[in-house]
Amino acid sequence: MKQIFIKQVDKFFQLRKHNLVIQVVFGLCMLFFISGCENFLEIDPPQSQVIGELVFNEKNLADAALAGVYLSVRNNFLSARVISTYMGVYADELDYVGSQAFIWDPFVYNNVLPTTPDISYWSNGYNIIYNINSILEGLENSSKLNVEDKNQIKGEALFLRACVHFYLVNLYGEIPFITATDYNINSKVARMPVQVVYDSIISDLNEAKELLPENYITNERIRANKSVASALLSRVYLYTQEWEKAELESTALINTGTFDMEEDLSKLFLKESTSVIWNLKTYPDTNSHDGSTFYVASASSLNFKGIFLSKHIVDAFESGDKRRSIWVKSGILTNGKTVYYSSKYRETRRTTPSKEYSVIFRIEEQYLIRAEARAHIGNIIGAQQDLNIIRNRADLGDTAAATLNDLLEAVLQERKVELFLELSHRWFDLKRMGYADAVLDPIKSGWDPTDILLPIPESEILLNPNLLPQNPGY
Repeated sequence: MKQIFIKQVDKFFQLRKHNLVIQVVFGLCMLFFISGCENFLEIDPPQSQVIGELVFNEKNLADAALAGVYLSVRNNFLSARVISTYMGVYADELDYVGSQAFIWDPFVYNNVLPTTPDISYWSNGYNIIYNINSILEGLENSSKLNVEDKNQIKGEALFLRACVHFYLVNLYGEIPFITATDYNINSKVARMPVQVVYDSIISDLNEAKELLPENYITNERIRANKSVASALLSRVYLYTQEWEKAELESTALINTGTFDMEEDLSKLFLKESTSVIWNLKTYPDTNSHDGSTFYVASASSLNFKGIFLSKHIVDAFESGDKRRSIWVKSGILTNGKTVYYSSKYRETRRTTPSKEYSVIFRIEEQYLIRAEARAHIGNIIGAQQDLNIIRNRADLGDTAAATLNDLLEAVLQERKVELFLELSHRWFDLKRMGYADAVLDPIKSGWDPTDILLPIPESEILLNPNLLPQNPGY
């Protein structure tokens, strides 16, 4: 892992290698983030304190430390190669077609064990959280940075901490919410009730909103601002069934006028898309992992792909839905089997200059959040209006749903065809809306109701028995 990180950071800074200050940043951040690649329970606190004193004397050093976190989030956490792929086959978005099914078996057949090493999501997440907390502690102890710079970096760090915990709690259920780097504390942490974790996430996001500016601080939408924090907060309120807050948060974001739904669906996942609220930039000048993971750029590579869109996704589109014609392509394997694949992203990693970043939040999700929230609070007309905005853009007619149950099913349907293969939306929706058993039991031979949570890795429990009890079913 250290070697991978060194290679990525070296690429990130190679264009600036003649700048003396950046060379200092590189050296400091190498030490800082290599320490974070170890298990977060085993890190020696004095080392991070020394590094913190050096890094947080200068804004550009602190920014570089934060850039390392963004890089790690993109490569090791919110990556198509990780969460979109593994949880796509775990749910009903992807099928495996190939000769090395054993690689995917635990997720294809829903028999993930506490010893299954493939996803490493728990350790990756908490390594990132450790680094974020190191930044927050460094900011707190810094007397060199001015208030404005501190607020910007702190706001981004709080947002990122909330974001990582959000994905962890949805994958594992009860988890520790970590706010410090103290080894003596972290080695003994216990899992917290899901609502307590969400309360901490909401607290971080509200503080981040207070600290972050309205505008993006770069020409690209790659660093968190107030709207980015708000986008996650509206999703959290939806997941915690705080319908009125979800409706207010999504409405405020929609009404900023900053984000316009991209009418040309072939351009929605380009880095200049008007729909994007936040995307993760690739370093150096390459594209996101999504295109390389899911798109088939040539007929010769079709038989080597292995994972393809499931018919449960392909057949979900209504007749005339232009998302089907633009975002779904097909090919024929050498054995004569027709397969389907996503064409949301179309650029491979090797294509330069970059055209696509990884889209994490986009405005279309906010309309779907608001539609669901409005349905729950009895605003039937408002919910229909939001669904129709999404449907009409896809050349579909207005929704016929007019009751709460029908509207919720309509929302789930639109989320299925609008957000497929985007960082596990589908899996989280099936869980939180109570459809997992009904949808997955008939099509997954190994499905069990306890599969709605992944197991806590056995290696983590051995290090810290306070993480017991294990999730049910494992």
